[in-house]
Amino acid sequence: MKKKYFFPLLLSGLMGFSSCDSDSDSDGTARMEVRMTDAPGDYAKVNVEIESVQVHKGDGDEENGWITLDEIHPGVYNLLDFANGRDTLLASAELPVGRISQIRLILGDDNSVVLKDGTEVKLKTPSGQTSGVKLQLNADLEDDVTYMVLLDFDAAKSVVPKGNGGYNLKPVVRTITKAIAGGIKGQVTPAAYKPGIYVISAANDTIGGYANENGDFLIKGVPAGTYTVKFYTEGDLHNKTVENVSVSQDQIKDLGVVELPQE
Repeated sequence: MKKKYFFPLLLSGLMGFSSCDSDSDSDGTARMEVRMTDAPGDYAKVNVEIESVQVHKGDGDEENGWITLDEIHPGVYNLLDFANGRDTLLASAELPVGRISQIRLILGDDNSVVLKDGTEVKLKTPSGQTSGVKLQLNADLEDDVTYMVLLDFDAAKSVVPKGNGGYNLKPVVRTITKAIAGGIKGQVTPAAYKPGIYVISAANDTIGGYANENGDFLIKGVPAGTYTVKFYTEGDLHNKTVENVSVSQDQIKDLGVVELPQE
């Protein structure tokens, strides 16, 4: 945020202020979240160690095209904890707009399966997967839109019994990519008022930010829905409310020029 003002009455009345973004000058990025879920398997646990998540920019397979998601939650995950519609956030990042062709999971060695009788067996990873598990994605990222990639593991098919009583880990994963949030942008005038901007849902959930020195604003990560947008200025002399602003999950709603009261 470029500049903050304190609005005592506003902050005491609004709950759920979740994020802000005052820089409306697009740098050509989209936000991506990678989440993991699971189809149930006939085991007590299926533990998989995930060290890193990468995506490939463009349609090729060149090694320099891979981008590592910088907000990563590495660790050992029991896939069965995420069955029946549950999921968990693995990684997220701001990525350049454009084509993303693949996603790659870098696995560690701490992988195991716990059988129904409580026996824990080490999962062997085939040598062909030492560079990571590559999955087709084929998504086109648009500027300032937030996307979710859901990795749907099939635990039953991913754990392969061997003839000697051991087990191999050969991940079978379905990828689902969708836009999950858009945003609201525009320009306030006079720009010198530098208002605080609050995007309020019918449930009173609030996302907000500030206009910059030029009066431009961009509020990202707004789920699809209808909102009230309130502009607050120091001293409450130039406040304004815009009702019934409709946001879709794959677009940035442009409010154009918003004129604040000047009396």
